[in-house]
Amino acid sequence: MQEVRNELKWADGKAIKNEVDLQILDLLGPKTEADLTTPVKTNKKVKGTKSSGGGDTKQASKESTNHPVVNGIDTSSNALTIIDVLRTKISFHNPGENFKTDGYVITPKTMELLQKFQRKSGSHNVRTRFPPEPNGILHIGHAKAININFGYAAAHNGICFLRYDDTNPEKEEEKFFIGIKDMVEWLGYKPYKITHSSDYFDQLYEWAVELIRRGLAYICHQKQEEIKGFNPPPSPWRDRPVEENLRLFEDMKNGKIDEGEATLRMKITLEEGKQDPVAYRIKFIPHHRTGDKWCIYPTYDYTHCLCDSIEHITHSLCTKEFQNRRSSYYWLCNSLDLYCPVQWEYGRLNMNYTVVSKRKIAKLISEGIVKDWDDPRLFTLSALRRRGFPPQAVNNFCAQMGVTGAQAVVDPQMLEAFVRDYLNLTAPRVMVVLEPLKVTILNFPFPKTTNIDVPNFPNDPKLGSHSIPFAKELYIEQSDFKEVAEKGYRRLTPDQPVGLRHAGYVIVVSKVIKDPHGNVTELEVTCEPSSTAQKPKAFIHWVSQPLDIEVRQYDRLFNHRNPEDSNEVPGGYLSDCNKNSMQILKAFGDESLKNAKVYDKFQFERLGFFSVDTDSTSTCLVFNRTEH
Repeated sequence: MQEVRNELKWADGKAIKNEVDLQILDLLGPKTEADLTTPVKTNKKVKGTKSSGGGDTKQASKESTNHPVVNGIDTSSNALTIIDVLRTKISFHNPGENFKTDGYVITPKTMELLQKFQRKSGSHNVRTRFPPEPNGILHIGHAKAININFGYAAAHNGICFLRYDDTNPEKEEEKFFIGIKDMVEWLGYKPYKITHSSDYFDQLYEWAVELIRRGLAYICHQKQEEIKGFNPPPSPWRDRPVEENLRLFEDMKNGKIDEGEATLRMKITLEEGKQDPVAYRIKFIPHHRTGDKWCIYPTYDYTHCLCDSIEHITHSLCTKEFQNRRSSYYWLCNSLDLYCPVQWEYGRLNMNYTVVSKRKIAKLISEGIVKDWDDPRLFTLSALRRRGFPPQAVNNFCAQMGVTGAQAVVDPQMLEAFVRDYLNLTAPRVMVVLEPLKVTILNFPFPKTTNIDVPNFPNDPKLGSHSIPFAKELYIEQSDFKEVAEKGYRRLTPDQPVGLRHAGYVIVVSKVIKDPHGNVTELEVTCEPSSTAQKPKAFIHWVSQPLDIEVRQYDRLFNHRNPEDSNEVPGGYLSDCNKNSMQILKAFGDESLKNAKVYDKFQFERLGFFSVDTDSTSTCLVFNRTEH
């Protein structure tokens, strides 16, 4: 527990203790008398000696401070990648050694099927798959799943399929198929092959018929509401004769039975609280790939493991909520005498201050609270890309979350820390004024506008530079001038000069010009070279002959940490929306931005990181801020 607390300083200790206890109970069962015996005390370790891991703990602690750490997580670009994590810290079975996995169901045909699998697959490599439903846009939780599935294959010289689980034509749209592929590739992964569950509809149907012939599936007429909840009553049609089941299933296939009037259910060995899962249901809806060929469609419980078997998947990696379906996964493959992959579960990744449910995001869109699935205030992957989050930072974040069974719920600031760490090394600096105040230099030292060379990365001039104009008229931030300065204010006042960043000049206020309402509209100043002037207390950014740009600054979309918690937000998540989550400013940017392209990222000096938005035009650049 102490080691866990040291690693997860941000986590709730009680929640950690409960999770550890549950996982130990799951692995080892209830405590025995030997477990309850008081252990014999041993001599305490001498301070400064090496730990069992082989390293000096004091020295390790000292070295760890070299990397930025947020809530106990290393956010540096030198942190472990997902490949490192999955290659060195995860111990899964080798391909073909499925039987060595705890909980794997072994039958008299297991070894024969594994040998047949090895011959048929022609390889001993890892084979994984990422199987999203094409009924919505991927979110930050899917980024972890993508990294684990594609990353594990890459770490072991294997392959990973992108398989669309397109078994529900009612909710599937072409834009979701395209969006999923785009996001996988955006994160830097290339699928070995793109497949669809619908590719195997004919084979899946034949296997369903075979299940019925073996007396392991039956046609049920219970309504959906009758089989919901814990421990529902068993179906009165469970022992229906095989021939009758075959005839009714044929009627379902031929459209002779209405929607909701029958399903095909699998006759698994029932456990407490479980029920026979549905394998096929009736939907009179054309499919985007198979058209009107089918009016019955297989369910996830039936399709998933069989498609894994067809594609010779070695490691079926999924989130923890599918753990209770592992028994039906193994049961179905074994019942049909098919090669059975191994299902491994890991904890899902959730983010505070947001919702990721497709239904709830769709509601936010229909209510006009956000504009679309890629609205930068959401945590869909398309929204993060549009906001300017680099895919490398998202991948680094997922890697540091690890691959454990515990669910991770983190604040957005942790992801933002990875973004800042990456962009600090990659985003060139430019000068932008968000709330402009005009400044006229009375003794401008040049006969006309001159150009100034500005480094893209001030800390490393070798990384290039860009040219900006320096003219008699320029603009500074309104907040960088005060007529009456409070204590500690270090920028421009009538009595306090400031330096102009990169220009090599210090300016002093000569006159303050105001409108009829008393608002400051312009400053007249004089300038002196920095080399001869007294060193100012601050240097401020500025722009001259600027570009007009629109800047959008984003805050959290929701006010509470968990907007879906009825105790925390009694009025529901829609009532918790932050009305000031987006601020739009008409700003001025230096002219080096005129060649910026969509998704280009910059660090606006003293302001933060921004990205060129997808709806920018040739006359107006639109920027999204990439951090809160």
